Amino acid sequence: MLSNADLKAWLHRKLPQRDKLLLILASFDNPCEIRDIKARAKDAGFSITKRWNPSATLRKTNGLAIKTSKGWEITDAGKQHLRDLGIFKISPAALQVAIDFRAALSKIKDENTRAFVEEAIKCYEAELYRSAIVMSWLAAIDVLHNHVFAKHLKDFNTQAKKVNTKWKDAKSTDDLGRMKEVEFLDRIACLSIIGKNTKTELKNCLDRRNGCGHPNSLQIGANTAAHHIEVLLLNVFKKF
Repeated sequence: MLSNADLKAWLHRKLPQRDKLLLILASFDNPCEIRDIKARAKDAGFSITKRWNPSATLRKTNGLAIKTSKGWEITDAGKQHLRDLGIFKISPAALQVAIDFRAALSKIKDENTRAFVEEAIKCYEAELYRSAIVMSWLAAIDVLHNHVFAKHLKDFNTQAKKVNTKWKDAKSTDDLGRMKEVEFLDRIACLSIIGKNTKTELKNCLDRRNGCGHPNSLQIGANTAAHHIEVLLLNVFKKF
């Protein structure tokens, strides 16, 4: 959750002993022992003196940290406590994406789209990056469906039939959802609703969404999610 550089900066601020110990725990990816906590603090230029009793302090955190058979670890409640203190894993640039995303939310009139965007923002801020990628894509495709339905439906149906003679005219946004999303992007690119390069970037977002939407070993971090959301912000939410 916390980089070593951020840990160093926060440990030297005026904070209660409990919060400093939680900070150190948040810098580990796996459970750790007290000796590991002391060593990590020392690496950050902070000394845990003999007057401290880390184990006793952590036991009194009311579930912010727990001791398992593998060692001490910070809980989800503990991570939220650190967020409440203003501590974030994401970089300032990535954090700005969340701020911009919230600004876009205020301009979205469609209730369904607003719900998708709001959930995507909450997932991103909670560091649920795979979920944020999935939800932000759902919001973006909803925006594109609404735009096509409102302004290009006749031309879209005509173009769709040229490619697939079995296509039945879409008469609602739900009908547009019958078409595979990758094909939908091709069709709206042919109509110059989006450009060739935009289509390429949106297809990359779709591939990322597909990777995040199914159980697999794919790892996603804050900056990858931020890039994904930024592409959608600039090319969908702020454009249509």
